[in-house]
Amino acid sequence: MRIGLLTYGGYPYATGECGLWCDRLVRGLADHEFDVYALDDTPGRDPRRGQRGLDGPPPQARRVRTASPWAPADDGRRYGRRDRRRFAGHFGQLALGVCDERADSFSAGLHGLAELAADRGGLCAALRSETALRILEAACRAPGARRSVRDASVSDLVAFADALERALRPLSLDWYGGGDAGLSAVDLCHATTAGPAALPGLLAKRFFGVPLLVSEHDVHLRTHYLANDGAREDAARTPVRALLAAFHGRLAAEVYRAAQLVTSGDAHARRWQERSGADRAKLRTIHPGMAADRFAGVGERDDAGDPDTLVWVGAIGPDQDLVSLLHAFARVREQRPAARLRLVATEVAAGAGAACLAHCRALAARLFPDRAQGAYETGGNPVSFEDAGGPGAPGLPGVYASAGVVVLPGSAEGFPVSLAEAMFCGRATVSTEAGAVVGVVGGTGLVVPPRNPEALAHAILGLLADNGRRRRLGAAARSRALELFTPEQNVAAFREVYLDVLSHSPGRPTAAVVGAGGAPLPFAAAAEAHVPVRWAEEAGRCVVGAGAAAGAGGRDV
Repeated sequence: MRIGLLTYGGYPYATGECGLWCDRLVRGLADHEFDVYALDDTPGRDPRRGQRGLDGPPPQARRVRTASPWAPADDGRRYGRRDRRRFAGHFGQLALGVCDERADSFSAGLHGLAELAADRGGLCAALRSETALRILEAACRAPGARRSVRDASVSDLVAFADALERALRPLSLDWYGGGDAGLSAVDLCHATTAGPAALPGLLAKRFFGVPLLVSEHDVHLRTHYLANDGAREDAARTPVRALLAAFHGRLAAEVYRAAQLVTSGDAHARRWQERSGADRAKLRTIHPGMAADRFAGVGERDDAGDPDTLVWVGAIGPDQDLVSLLHAFARVREQRPAARLRLVATEVAAGAGAACLAHCRALAARLFPDRAQGAYETGGNPVSFEDAGGPGAPGLPGVYASAGVVVLPGSAEGFPVSLAEAMFCGRATVSTEAGAVVGVVGGTGLVVPPRNPEALAHAILGLLADNGRRRRLGAAARSRALELFTPEQNVAAFREVYLDVLSHSPGRPTAAVVGAGGAPLPFAAAAEAHVPVRWAEEAGRCVVGAGAAAGAGGRDV
C-alpha cells in the first residue's frame, strides 16, 4: 500500500512526540510505501534542510516533499475580470461561513478556491488583495455575523487575511497531479492533524477519490484555542482571535466530515474531536507508542523506590499547577519531615514558563526555609529544581527509580507522557483528574480532583506509608503500560486501520482497464496485481491484457 503521510511542524524535521511517532510508524510498517508531505510551521527556517535529531527517513519513505506557510508564494499571476468574479464568489462563501455560524457555505467556498487555484494559480495574491478585504468586511458587518467580529477594524481584517492566506497555502501547492509523483497516485492519505496539513488530503479525496485518515494526539482545534487564549492576548485583537477560531473550527469539522476514519491518542482527545464535529461512528482510540526499553531496567526491579522521595517530571508552565503541588508537599512535610520533592523539568514552556518557574522557586523558598537538622550540618531546601539531562538528573530512568511516588498535578493535561513513563518504571502515581489521566492510569494509581492540595497531600501520605500498596500499584501500572502504550501495539493497530479504511473505500479505476465505451471495468484488476513482487507484476500485465481484449469485444466483465 502507498501512503501519503501529511504532517505539520513535525516529521521529518523535529523530534517532538508527533515526529517520533511518525518515525516509528514509518519504520514499523516496512511492507508499505510512504510519500511524506510536510508543512514546516517555523518562520525563517528552510524546509529543505536535513532532519533535526532524526537519522533520516527509512527506505520505505520514497519521497519527502516540503513547503512552508512562511515562504513567499506569489506566483506572479493576476486574475482577469472573469476569474476575479469567480474568486469573489468562492471567497464570499468561505467568509460567510467563517463569520456566520449559521451559514453552511464554508465547504463550497473552500473547494471552489481549490479549483480556482488548480486552474489559474494566483490564489495567494488574491487572498491578500483589496477585494478580499472588502469581502471580509462585508461578511463581518452582515446581519447574521458573530457579535465578536462585528467591530473588526481594517488592521484586524488585514491580520486575519494574512493568517488565512498562510493557512490556505496548501491549496496552491503542486502536490496533487503529476502522475506517479503526486497525491493522486497514493492509495491512502494519512493526516496527523485536522488543521491546514489535512487540506492536501481533503483535496486528494475530492478530486481523485483518495480515502482520508486523520490521526490526532494533540487535537488541532484545542491546541489553537490554548495558543490564542484571550487572557494572554491584547483585548484589541479579539476580532482576529474570533475569526481565526471560527475558521479553524469550520476547517476541522470539514476534515472530520470527509475522513473515513478519525483516530485519537486518548479518550480526552476523542471527546474534543466529537465536540468539534466528528461523527462518533468514525472515531477510534489508538494509544501512542512510547519507547519502553529504556525504562525496562527500573521496571523489572523488585522495589518500590525511596518512601521519602516524591518526583514530578514535565514541562514547567502554568497548566502544570506546581503551586498546588508545593502547598500539598507542605502538608506532607508536617507528617513526614524527611520527605523531599524533586521537580525535574524536561523543558520550560514558552511564554509564561519562565515566570512560572521563578514564582515556584520563590514559593518553595518561602514555604521551606533552608534549615539545618543539627548544629554541625548545612541547611538545605527539601524541594529541588532540576533539569532533565543535567548533573542531578542525567537520565529519566534514574529519576523515576528514586521515586517512592510520582506526582502529576496538572490541570489541563493532554496525553500525560510522564505518567506513562512512570508506569513503565513500575512506580505508584498520584494524579489529578484532568485530560486523559483517568483513561491512561486506569485503576493502577490514585486520582484526585484538580487544584485541591489537601486531597493531593492525603493521597501522597497514604502511599508513602504503605510500601506493599505502592509495590502492588507499580506492578499493575507496568503491566498496563506494556499492554497499551508500546510502539508495537501502535504499529499493529495502524496496520489494521489502513486495511480497514481501504477495504471500505470505493475502488479507483485504472485508466488502462476500460471497456469499449471508455468506462472502467469493475473488478478488472486483482488486488494481487498491486503487490510489489515479480509474479504480481506479471499477473497485473495479464489482467490488463484480458481487460483490453474484453473491451475490444464490446463486453463488460
